[in-house]
Amino acid sequence: MVMLDCTRRTNRLLSLLPDDDYERLRPHLSQVALEYRKSLYEASRPIEQVYFPVEGVASLVLTTSDGSSAEVGTIGSEGMVGLPVCLGDREAPSSVYVQVPGTALMIDAGIFRAKLASHRTLNLIMLRYAHAFFNQVAQSAACAHLHRVEQRCCRWLLMTRDRMPTDDFLLTQEFLGMMLGVRRTTVSDVMGSLQKAALIRYRRGHVTILDHDALRQRACECYEISKLEFDRLLGDTPIAPRADKKNRLVSKVG
Repeated sequence: MVMLDCTRRTNRLLSLLPDDDYERLRPHLSQVALEYRKSLYEASRPIEQVYFPVEGVASLVLTTSDGSSAEVGTIGSEGMVGLPVCLGDREAPSSVYVQVPGTALMIDAGIFRAKLASHRTLNLIMLRYAHAFFNQVAQSAACAHLHRVEQRCCRWLLMTRDRMPTDDFLLTQEFLGMMLGVRRTTVSDVMGSLQKAALIRYRRGHVTILDHDALRQRACECYEISKLEFDRLLGDTPIAPRADKKNRLVSKVG
């Protein structure tokens, strides 16, 4: 497992914090591995930890009474796992588990709840992320009804790549099927088509993006819309932070 340097803000939300606020939070952050299928919290059970992914993808899943499951949202380095804590709740009707392995910074939910109560800027950033995440879920719901499977598949491949350090990553057909709401045979057909067009290489659950630009051209507009919405609400990235982020965020609180 790669050791993380907690002084480097490789999670988008943490990168938005002013230096003083982040230094108060940093002693409570610990590195954890996001192993495939790792449970981060379970439905209708207390949320004990909050996670800030650095690499990898977590899946927000709802399970019906007959045992059927559906993925309703994904979380990577742009966000955090444990959003109900930010909204004043201690549990949720959904579960979250890791679909693409990686790493994260973890903090005790009780400590994080106390930090939210005492730090305005931290609270504002989390509320703006909650809005962005809600918009992403809403966009995905519309996308499932309006766009072809191949377009949606390209969108999810691009979103997953954005959350990873390289063009090669684990992405199972089971996960893609859950994200797209289709059978694994359909996933196989779509991935085969993209591979034949030399956009990707797909072998034994591993995806390698070969032509990022061509993949964007085949994706539906939902990919760009979601990216623009995150930028509108959070207005920053860990790679290219704005020099005025502290004043800008604080000014929006008042």
